[in-house]
Amino acid sequence: MLPADLLALPFLEDRHRDHAVRLADWAAREVPPLVDHDDVDGSCRRLVAAMGKAGWLKACVPGDQGGLTESLDVRTLCLTRATLAYVDGLADFAFAMQGLGTGVISLFGTAEQKAAACPPVREGRAIAAFALSEPDAGSDVAALATTATPVDGGWRLDGTKTWISNGGIADRYVVFARTGEAPGARGISAFIVTPDAPGFTIAERIDVIAPHPLATLRFDNCRLPSDALVGRPGGGFAMAMANLDIFRPTVAAAALGMGYRALDEATRRARGRHMFGAPLADLQLTQASLADSVADLEAAALLVLRAAWAKDQGQPRITKEAAIAKMVATENAQKVIDRAIQIFGGLGVKKGEKVEELYREIRALRIYEGATEVQKVVIARAHLAAAEAAASKVAG
Repeated sequence: MLPADLLALPFLEDRHRDHAVRLADWAAREVPPLVDHDDVDGSCRRLVAAMGKAGWLKACVPGDQGGLTESLDVRTLCLTRATLAYVDGLADFAFAMQGLGTGVISLFGTAEQKAAACPPVREGRAIAAFALSEPDAGSDVAALATTATPVDGGWRLDGTKTWISNGGIADRYVVFARTGEAPGARGISAFIVTPDAPGFTIAERIDVIAPHPLATLRFDNCRLPSDALVGRPGGGFAMAMANLDIFRPTVAAAALGMGYRALDEATRRARGRHMFGAPLADLQLTQASLADSVADLEAAALLVLRAAWAKDQGQPRITKEAAIAKMVATENAQKVIDRAIQIFGGLGVKKGEKVEELYREIRALRIYEGATEVQKVVIARAHLAAAEAAASKVAG
C-alpha cells in the first residue's frame, strides 16, 4: 500500500485512509490463496466473487446502485488499485475491469440498464468487460471499423475487437461500434452485449507475458435488441473518454502499487544480502538506486493524487492531469522494478520471484488505456491549447 506519509496528504480524507488500511489487511490475508497464475480465468472469478462478498466492489458503482458514494470516487478507486496491485497484479486487474467495464453504463445508461448491470457487478456475481480496441484501431478510436446497423427490432453488429480484458469470461460487454451519425469519432455508439447474443463468438484467447484473461471478439451479423444502445447514437466516443478520464488515473495508481512492492522487495534484499563483508545496503550505488526509486514513486504518487482529487472535486474533464499521472507513474514504476531486479542480481530473473513477476506485470501498463506516446500527444495538445487561449486573451 502507499506509505503512511503519502496517505496523510490533504488530497485524501479520513474515509480514504481507513479504506486503504482495511483493504491492505484484507488483501494480504485473502488474495494470495485465491490466485493461481496458471489458471487466470478461475483466479479472476474467485477474486471477483471474494471482493464482491467483502464489499470492495461497491467502489465500482454509483450510490444509487449500492455504491460507496453518490458518484464514482476516483481517489477510492486509485487507493484500491494501488493496494491490490501491491499484493498481486491479477487482483488489481479483476477489480479494475469491474469498474471500467461498467463505467459507461453507470454514467450514461438508463435506469433499467443500470439496474441490470450494476448490482451483479457490485456483488461479484457478474464479470464486466470494455470492448473498444480493434486490430487497426487502438489509441486511434476514429479508425474504429466495427459497425452497428439499425434493423427491425434492434441492431446488427459486425466486426472484430481485440485485446479485450475479461474476453471469454465476461457476463456483459460494453462494445463500441460505428453507427455513422458523423465522420470519425463522432459517429460511434456504445452497446451492451451478452455472451449469448446470436453471432457473437470468441475468436481467440490471447496469451501475454503476464497472464490475464484477454481475447479477440468477433461479431458476425450479431443481433442486439433496441435497448442494447447506451446513451444516444453517436455519443459513444464522448462516453468512452469520460469513462477513461475516471479510470486512467487508476492505471497510474496500479503502477504505484507495483512500484512500491518492488521498492520494498529491493530494500529487504539490500538489507539482508551481504557483499564484500557488509550489507548490500551499505554500498553507495545501492543507496543511490534506492534513492532514485523513492523519488520516482513519490513524484508519481503526487501526480496520481492530484488527478484523482481534481476529478472528485467536480472538475468536468481531467484529460491532461490523468495523462500526466499515467505517463509518469507507469514509466517511473518500470524504472523502479528494473532497479529492484538489479539489486536482486541473477535471482531477480528467476521465475517465481516477486520482482520477476512485477517486471512482467508492469510492462502492459505503459501501453493499455493509451500508450505513453499517446499520453505525450494528449499532454502537448492540452498545453498548446492553453497557450493559444492565453495568447488570444492577451491579444483581445
